[in-house]
Amino acid sequence: MIADLENLGWIIAAVVIGLWLLGAIRRSWIRAAYRRQMRRQQRRAQRGEKEAVRLLESEGFEIVDSQVHLLWPVHVGHEEVEIRLIADLIVERDGWRYVAEVKTGGAAPSIKTAATRRQLLEYFVAFECDGVLLVDMERGSIMEVDFSSSGREIGEDSA
Repeated sequence: MIADLENLGWIIAAVVIGLWLLGAIRRSWIRAAYRRQMRRQQRRAQRGEKEAVRLLESEGFEIVDSQVHLLWPVHVGHEEVEIRLIADLIVERDGWRYVAEVKTGGAAPSIKTAATRRQLLEYFVAFECDGVLLVDMERGSIMEVDFSSSGREIGEDSA
């Protein structure tokens, strides 16, 4: 009987160690897959930015700078908070300066995507430029985004 309990203890220990090892292998595999996906996305974005430079230059834009880092001070109450921003490209044409945001994904190039819209508005304010450009590399198009219009309130019966 005691021998059976000892064997049971070893079996339980082996099962626990086996499950722990399987979990560690699974976590390692997931991390590796995530790193591969991040590298693919980064390469795709870099290719897209190189192609965007050619597209913008073909449309008469001069590339002023790329991967521009900015610390943008935002005041929250009485506290100043510095926000770190990175714009893909700063370009000029006809004396106008623009922040160009290059998008390579399927949904991201749409101004209807909240994250893209907010990012462009943030760049427009923070970089104090004349405008922002949304460069859609999936379609090979450049869209100027104008934030100068004021909104209108939507009532329940206007939807």
